[in-house]
Amino acid sequence: MSPPAGPDDRDLVERSRRGDGEAFGRLVERHQDRIYTAVLRFCGDPEDARDIVQRAFINAWRRLEAFKGDCAFSTWMYRIAFNESVSFRREGGRRKLVPIQGRDEEPVAEPVDDRRPSERMEVEEGRRKVQEALNLLDPGERKILILKELEERSYDEIAEILEIPKGTVRSRLFRAREALREKLKVLMGAPASRANSGN
Repeated sequence: MSPPAGPDDRDLVERSRRGDGEAFGRLVERHQDRIYTAVLRFCGDPEDARDIVQRAFINAWRRLEAFKGDCAFSTWMYRIAFNESVSFRREGGRRKLVPIQGRDEEPVAEPVDDRRPSERMEVEEGRRKVQEALNLLDPGERKILILKELEERSYDEIAEILEIPKGTVRSRLFRAREALREKLKVLMGAPASRANSGN
């Protein structure tokens, strides 16, 4: 994929700090899809994910002076969005916001799925079980799995987003994978652990 045309993120941030709403709108357009996908995987509900992403970008606009530029703007946005996701769940998702964009967005084209209906149902059921298992994990486990397994972020990027050492990313990811495996076993009807096996 070719890099986005036009000014880079740092230029747009600087213009936004000077009150250029159009520049910030370009930042939103550039990053909202990836942020939305990560938040949706975190919370599991499309409507809640939209509200969280709106809140995240509104907070980013208000807090632009706090962005020091020591990481990528996208990294900073992931931090804000995940923090908003945790706060939103804690508050029960009680606050709805108007969209940050003033115009309709183009719908994202869905890839053509030529599998048989039974295969599609099986894949969809598998996705549903994974999302259900993710929802049962604690927020820290969920975040690190989403970033590595679903967003395919590098260990360095995850360390930046979560503000933890890279070695800690590896150990937490290992524990999170084990926790997810156990949750999936339970949801699929298998024993959660073999620890009590007689043999």
